Amino acid sequence: MTKLFGAILVLVGALMFVPGIWLIALGGSWYYSLAGAGLAAAGFYYWKKQLLGAWIFGAVFAGTALWAVWEVGFELWPLVPRLVAPMVLAILAVLLVPSLNEGRGRTASLAAAGVLALGIAGFFWGMATPQNVIANTDPVPTRAIAAESPNWTHYGRTPTGTRFAPFDQITPENVGELEVAWTFNHGDAPSGTGQDQNTPLYVDGLVYHCSPNNIVSAIDAVTGAQVWQYDPEASSPLWQRCRGVTYYEPTPREGAPADGTCAARIVLSSVDARLIQLDARTGALCTTFGDGGAVDLTRNMGEVRPGFYFPTSAPTVMGDRIILGGWVWDGMAVDEPSGVVRAFDGRTGEIAWAWDIGNPAIDTVPPEGETYTRGTPNVWSTPAFDAALGLVYLPTGNAQPDFYGSSRIEAANDWNSSIVALDVETGKVVWSFQTTYRDIWDYDVPAQPMLYDITTETGEVVPALIQVTKRSQTFVLDRRDGTPIAEVRDLPVPTTGGVEPDYLSPVQPYSVDMPVIGAEPLTEARMWGATPLDHLYCRIRFRQAYYVGDFTPMSEQGTLIWPGYFGGMNWGTGTIDEARGLLIVNDTRVAHLLQLIPRQEADALGVEVVGPHDGLAPQDGAPFGAMRSNFFSFVGVPCQEPPYGTMTAIDLADRSILWQRPVGTIEETGPFGIRTGWRMPVGLPLVGGPISTASGLTFYSGTQDYYLRAFSSETGEELWRGALPLGSQSTPMSYIGPDGRQYVVVTVGGLNDIMGRGDIVMAFALPEE
Repeated sequence: MTKLFGAILVLVGALMFVPGIWLIALGGSWYYSLAGAGLAAAGFYYWKKQLLGAWIFGAVFAGTALWAVWEVGFELWPLVPRLVAPMVLAILAVLLVPSLNEGRGRTASLAAAGVLALGIAGFFWGMATPQNVIANTDPVPTRAIAAESPNWTHYGRTPTGTRFAPFDQITPENVGELEVAWTFNHGDAPSGTGQDQNTPLYVDGLVYHCSPNNIVSAIDAVTGAQVWQYDPEASSPLWQRCRGVTYYEPTPREGAPADGTCAARIVLSSVDARLIQLDARTGALCTTFGDGGAVDLTRNMGEVRPGFYFPTSAPTVMGDRIILGGWVWDGMAVDEPSGVVRAFDGRTGEIAWAWDIGNPAIDTVPPEGETYTRGTPNVWSTPAFDAALGLVYLPTGNAQPDFYGSSRIEAANDWNSSIVALDVETGKVVWSFQTTYRDIWDYDVPAQPMLYDITTETGEVVPALIQVTKRSQTFVLDRRDGTPIAEVRDLPVPTTGGVEPDYLSPVQPYSVDMPVIGAEPLTEARMWGATPLDHLYCRIRFRQAYYVGDFTPMSEQGTLIWPGYFGGMNWGTGTIDEARGLLIVNDTRVAHLLQLIPRQEADALGVEVVGPHDGLAPQDGAPFGAMRSNFFSFVGVPCQEPPYGTMTAIDLADRSILWQRPVGTIEETGPFGIRTGWRMPVGLPLVGGPISTASGLTFYSGTQDYYLRAFSSETGEELWRGALPLGSQSTPMSYIGPDGRQYVVVTVGGLNDIMGRGDIVMAFALPEE
């Protein structure tokens, strides 16, 4: 046993010493090389059964403990890779001491091993307890909110996009009694790059769900029985998803069918780029709209290769206007389809107006023989609108290519990664606000703007627009004119070290009065791993990459993008508890490593494009392709320290964090993607978004374990956890059914092919009296 242990120490020492020399050469920590040499020496003497091996090991262990505390203090997660594995080795080392010392010292060895075991148990107890929690124990002022409607008629429930349900039947006191009320199988489980990320609607007794391939199901809101289903027979080579449909009641006019056909309509956009209208009561096509019920969204767009353009988010219906942009396959080429935003007459499907960033003269359809300007920033997320102001608010994306700006049209510089307010009648720009200047980090505005009236310090009530971003910045603007309510400053950022210094902006906008969530700068000391070996690997990768803080320029060396282009905050947006004045958001903390590849090399790679956000982005027509990857260790864990996802409540009155907690456990996943079964609340990357209710609950389901959770909106405490059959990527919704019960509905499509897929819609409610 002693020889075996000695051999293990020599092996571990070598695995630390050699890469440790590499780390030193990169300008990193000397610890790994020194500790590796010490462990190898200790192993040599254990192999020879000499007591000197134990003394050397003890010195290495003591030095490791001192170094760990010196580098990261006493926070649990940073100490785990630095101390837990050495403590395991230390137990074996002390238990073998008597074999090195002619049998003497057994009692002391057992005692030392016991102390070390208690230390390890303490670490595991800590890992089973949420860390980095900001708790709130103070009461939160609450105002009464009238439940003006039992319905959920828009993607964000109302045009304001706050995802606030003004219902109080399910409360913090009785939420633990929630049970499954009904389940529905729609028959279109996602696969490959497809996902079920749909937030259903509820209107007058029916729940409307849209599947990844745009199959729309109308479900009885009390029983879960299918009322009708419509299959558009849509297909796309990738990225199949439908985040929402829209409910629309056309303004009455002469010639409307006397039998009430299509008096209420469901509006959906499809993955093969069609805009379709259905009778909300029967599911039949509204044949007076477009060409037999559908409009071809590729009209006037020029060449649209399969999968290169289609909307993924719900259309926006404002009056009798249907407004939508589209998703463009990121990073494929300079000459990709236009990001034009169009408004259609909701009754006929005729073009009402178009906003073409590249050619403002095109305000409806292009002249004969021309197309909408190609390669412009798009609007792939969901707009919000203020009917009283007559404004629709567009979150714009990035122009193509994502990671090399000098090949874009000049107009893109003014409009990418912005919030743009358009007059809904004319499509003309009223104001705009840019969240990232000259964006080459894929920091498009991913989330629906949230409209909420804020009371300022002077007592003035200001109609505000609140915009969360991938950068973890939250911008608060006057939605009348785009003026910041919370101060925004242009601060200097790096512009050297990349391939295009002349393109970069020397400053970027920062919302200095609002909290920044989970975006503290990376350092070598913040690298992480489950063991010292993958910890060392991540430190080497960090030193190899080019990173000088926010907005590090893109490089051939390989640039760390932090926050990554998954966020921060993403398309799930967030919720505003309107009764308490709280902005509640989930975030993801995953860095990305992006390496620019010169054109000739990129063309020669012949690498299959594996998806919109990873692998090779060819960027055809630009001088560089881009190789994209998550900044993970070799065991499949993010390289920076946990948590990797949190839920945070921000008090909008004083603009401070009220509470924050990690969300998600490794029960269904873990190193190498292996299911651990351990409900360790490390906080994992999150998708989708939360909703809030008048009773003070926040519901969320987009974790990598299989639960719908309810949190106290006031304290952040997890009050209830309802088991789901698979993972969910959707934002829940809530309604009051015809039976008077409050329901919470979530779609459950699974996370990926390995972890299982499903076609399930689930409703939870309190037990019937």
